[in-house]
Amino acid sequence: MGDIKRILQVVTHMNVGGIETMLMNYYRALDKTRYQFDFLVHRDARAAYDNEIEQMGGRIYRTCSIRPGHFFKYFRFLDSFMKEHAHEYIAIHSHLQENSGFALKYAQKYNIRNRVCTSHSAGNKKDFKYLFRIVSKHFGQKYITQRLACGIDAGKYLYGRRDFKVLPNAIDVNRFVFNPSKSSKIRESHQWGNHLIIGNISSFSYPKNHLFLIDIFSEILKLDNNAILVLVGDGILRDAIEKKIKELNIEKQVFLEGIRSNTDEYLSSFDIFLFPSLYEGLPVSVIEAQASGVKCVLSDAIDKNVDITGDICFLPLSMSPQEWAEKIISMKSYHRSNNQQKIMDAGYDVNRNIEKLIEIYTR
Repeated sequence: MGDIKRILQVVTHMNVGGIETMLMNYYRALDKTRYQFDFLVHRDARAAYDNEIEQMGGRIYRTCSIRPGHFFKYFRFLDSFMKEHAHEYIAIHSHLQENSGFALKYAQKYNIRNRVCTSHSAGNKKDFKYLFRIVSKHFGQKYITQRLACGIDAGKYLYGRRDFKVLPNAIDVNRFVFNPSKSSKIRESHQWGNHLIIGNISSFSYPKNHLFLIDIFSEILKLDNNAILVLVGDGILRDAIEKKIKELNIEKQVFLEGIRSNTDEYLSSFDIFLFPSLYEGLPVSVIEAQASGVKCVLSDAIDKNVDITGDICFLPLSMSPQEWAEKIISMKSYHRSNNQQKIMDAGYDVNRNIEKLIEIYTR
């Protein structure tokens, strides 16, 4: 066991989300007789993937969230943690976007030589922490030894003109190939029959733009009253989403499924994957949706390189919900194709990419 090389993953938490799912895809494919992931998370509560991480031999360390009022406590923790544990790791990999530099600074102080950062987003919310994040983005650059991004736009956003490497958010392609049995299982267990299913899989957070998504669906119902909306995920905006659904009086047509581990089954049951995000990098769920062969309707704020299969329609957020609805209805009848080879050829297969990631960690 002493020969196993450990890598520290720095994340917000390990709930079911794009970054977390991508990390778990890599973790499952990792040769754990040679390498092991540990996780530094910024939440006290246990998360959806914690049990699986621990079952695979990973360790989870917890600290406070990064916010005003916590800074000195956070920096003291990082200093103490790295002093005690830095010698255990061949690499540290931060996924905290603009805030990545903090952990990497203390990793440098205690001699973790390989300090990796991945940019997962091409923008950020202009809230009360926006200025702090911009300052943090520039502060952290000098502590990064390898710059990665899930896509070109995400890399340019976080690193500016500095060099970076694109490493796609890989998935287990075989798992997400369309399966009629999976579709039947979901439809029958929920009594959804032959309804037109509009689906979304994402965290209930500001960038995902769920309130606009619900407005679009309300317009879809005016064109096809047989449609239903299935939202897989959870998050801080759940109350606002539920309130919006009630205001539009569409509670019977909208299903909030919560966090699910069987997203492959849901994708097989969807007719349209709707994803009107305000900003993104290359979202993992859209790659999974394309692997499943479902038609995708995305906002044009998302990196166009996410279109691997030609099954994606990009629409501007300036268009009205009615115009989005009309376009979606026009796309609802199609032959579902097998996109497995296209996804693999585009470099999104986790079983191929895990070797690239290990090369980055051991470089």
